[in-house]
Amino acid sequence: MLKNYIRKKIIKKREIKNKNNLQVKISFLKQILKKKKLQNKIVGSYFPVNFEADTYQIMKILKQKGFKLSLPVIGRKFDMNFYSWNLNDPLYINKYGIPEPKSKVKVTPSILLIPMVAFDKQLNRLGYGGGYYDRFLKKYEKKNIIKIGLAITFQEVKKLPSNSFDRKMDYILTEKKLYK
Repeated sequence: MLKNYIRKKIIKKREIKNKNNLQVKISFLKQILKKKKLQNKIVGSYFPVNFEADTYQIMKILKQKGFKLSLPVIGRKFDMNFYSWNLNDPLYINKYGIPEPKSKVKVTPSILLIPMVAFDKQLNRLGYGGGYYDRFLKKYEKKNIIKIGLAITFQEVKKLPSNSFDRKMDYILTEKKLYK
């Protein structure tokens, strides 16, 4: 199956099935944080659009546990960086319709919560096709950022085609299951 075909199919399915902005099971995330002994780290999250798995409750809980939050900002040369953000800070909508922080404080997250269009059990991720997360992860490869993909169960496919520049997730969380 081609990536574009899978992308269109799952986005359409997500629009129909995720009208209520489903959330992943937060206890799975807590399990990872406890196992990895992670605390007071910088978490790169995202503000959900296009019926993606909701992150607001996760960000709220992480903030209460002492984690620092950040959100991505898309740059002019197809790059992406993360900037500090707090739950009450204003956001603006970029040209892709994605909320971004107004913060000018650039940070490098230790943990990334990554939106997905589709995924498979081998921890491969399919995004929107821009390669922003793949390039970001390549740029910070030596930082060993923990990559956690967030999705809804119906976004799973049997096998995703992958290329050498595609970055696998360390974990994938859904509302029903933790993949590792």
